[in-house]
Amino acid sequence: MVSSVLRIASRRSQLAMVQTHWVRDQLAKSHPNLSINIETMATQGDKILDVALAKIGDKGLFTKELEAQMLVNRADIAVHSLKDLPTNLPEGLILGCITKREDPADALVVNLKYKSKSLNTLPKGAIVGTSSLRRLAQLRYHFPHLIFKDIRGNVVTRLEKLDSGEFDCLILAAAGLERLGLGNRIHELIASSISLHAVGQGALGIECRNEDLEILKWIQVLKDNSTTQCCLAERAFLRELEGGCQVPIGVNTRIENNQLILTGMVASLDGKQLIRDEKNGLCDDPESIGISLASALKEQGAEGILKEIYANTR
Repeated sequence: MVSSVLRIASRRSQLAMVQTHWVRDQLAKSHPNLSINIETMATQGDKILDVALAKIGDKGLFTKELEAQMLVNRADIAVHSLKDLPTNLPEGLILGCITKREDPADALVVNLKYKSKSLNTLPKGAIVGTSSLRRLAQLRYHFPHLIFKDIRGNVVTRLEKLDSGEFDCLILAAAGLERLGLGNRIHELIASSISLHAVGQGALGIECRNEDLEILKWIQVLKDNSTTQCCLAERAFLRELEGGCQVPIGVNTRIENNQLILTGMVASLDGKQLIRDEKNGLCDDPESIGISLASALKEQGAEGILKEIYANTR
């Protein structure tokens, strides 16, 4: 390869930088003649910290600024937590690659006073911090005796609020904690029977311009086929439901004997309604499985639940 330059757009948060540096290092190993620069920026979601995410609006809260850099040719690729990337991308951009998924489970992190408790044994009135409507709805459904409060800020800031006693426990993505070297803070991995994870959770999505064929070729070294199949099914499910990153839609995907099995759910914000179903099919057509599952949930009432949520949060 002739010496070339690749410009990566990234958010400035600690987790985003850890993820972007991993992408840079993997690309450098495979393409030693590639000069890689990282351009960091704050997104709307990073700047507005005193308003619940659902009230800001969820179309590209953590991605728009990075995409703008690619569209004006100031960056070549953007590294995203795939769960933050909308299913409909701006014209001219594509999801070029999906990396191997870390554990997509949600994790319980507790204040020391509850170190002997599990999610099932937290006392009535314990204060649980989460910024995710998906987690909120599912946990309200299973644990209506707990108190749920919105929490914003990066992972370290949230942990500081927990340890100060402002919250009794937090629900965070296990993958993010592990990537930050904070896996020791995971008190319990929450079973998928309780909390289905976000679409794309645990994977990274590499976005680029659709006409940059050479760059597309470079980034394929990052691609994980099984994760890609699972995440394409999940994203098709979300797209068909016309859901965004901040609505109570959850999934779990596994592959067994070349069959992709997708579980999905839609819940009301108060946790009183929760619709859950499962579809499976061949791995070589993952998007049709997601579309089929979305249609099944719509028939069971998911569309009405989502319409009511959008009416109350917009």
